[in-house]
Amino acid sequence: MIDLTKEGGLWTATLNRPDKANAVTRPMLEQLADIAEAASAAKVLVLTGAGKVFSAGMDLEEASTGLATDPVWERLSGALAALPCLTIAALNGSLAGGSFGMALACDLRIATPSAKFFYPVMKLGFLPQPSDPGRLAALVGPARAKLILMGGAKITAPEALAMGLVDRVVEADALGETVQTLAADALSAAPDHIAAIKSMVNG
Repeated sequence: MIDLTKEGGLWTATLNRPDKANAVTRPMLEQLADIAEAASAAKVLVLTGAGKVFSAGMDLEEASTGLATDPVWERLSGALAALPCLTIAALNGSLAGGSFGMALACDLRIATPSAKFFYPVMKLGFLPQPSDPGRLAALVGPARAKLILMGGAKITAPEALAMGLVDRVVEADALGETVQTLAADALSAAPDHIAAIKSMVNG
């Protein structure tokens, strides 16, 4: 389940399946992609999760249905990456597997101290989603991308901050306030101003 709230120009999409560590199903991914494709109307889009885990990745019960290679993953990450607004992944806990893609496609990633990051595709016999390795390597460098994707490394929040995988680490009770602070300038700006700065940075 995905909960969407809209407060003026601030849209917040929350993965709300805490009993399953917010593991994503095909309907959840389709709903997130629909939100991302509509969020050009927003000034800031925030992705977060309910509970203590951002997302454990793919719902393994759907692995046998071909979810691991479903194009909906690329539809979602592509839509997020193409947005003209500011996108923030508020990582309330650990991030695993294919759910990396939605965070990597965001402009900013803010994590809590207990969060861990791992993408066990080598172990599970899947390939990463097509756009994820390039986006990951752009943030942390090729060797560290291989450390995560091929070495099966579980990266702690402090390690993630040091290598550039996340931009800030804040206590869980300060996550919402931090996101609001980072969103404030964009929320007060004109949409074309936001889009212009983002385009200049992205090249």
